[in-house]
Amino acid sequence: MRAMILVLVLLAACTPAAPTVMGRASVIDGDTLEIHDQRIRLWGVDAPEGRQSCDAADGAVYACGRLSANRLDQHLQDKTVACFEEDTDRYGRMVARCEVDGEDVGAWLVRHGHAVRYARYAGTAYLAEEAAAKQDGAGLWSGRFTNPEDWRRAQSGGR
Repeated sequence: MRAMILVLVLLAACTPAAPTVMGRASVIDGDTLEIHDQRIRLWGVDAPEGRQSCDAADGAVYACGRLSANRLDQHLQDKTVACFEEDTDRYGRMVARCEVDGEDVGAWLVRHGHAVRYARYAGTAYLAEEAAAKQDGAGLWSGRFTNPEDWRRAQSGGR
C-alpha cells in the first residue's frame, strides 16, 4: 500500500502543470499576446517596440518593431498557444512562458533574432538561442539596433 501511495505521489509530481490560458493568440506586439481577452507579456524576452526602427546590414532603416510583431503573428497563425503564468507585470498583464506545439515561443523569438533575451528577468534562459542568433546574424543581429529597453528609456526622457 505504501508503495502504491509513493508511486501516485511521484506521478503527480511529474505531471506537467496545466496551462494558465490556452487558445488562438492575437499578436499585440513582438512580445505581447492576447488570448481570450487576456493580455500576456512573454516571459524573458524583449522585442523592439512598434515604433522602433533598426539599421539593416546595408544601412537601410527598417521598422524592426513592426517586423518582429509580423513574424510572431506568422509563426502563431492558426495554432493553439498554451501559456503558463510566471508573474504579473506593473501594468497588470500576465507574464507567461508560452508554447506552440511544445516549442517555447520566447526561445523561437530570440533564436530568430526577433527579440532579445530580457537579461534582467530571464537569468540564464535563452542564452544559447541569443548566441546562435548573433552568430548567424539572424533578424536584429543582421544589422545594428538599440536594445528595446534602452530605446524605451530614451523615448521617455531617461525615466
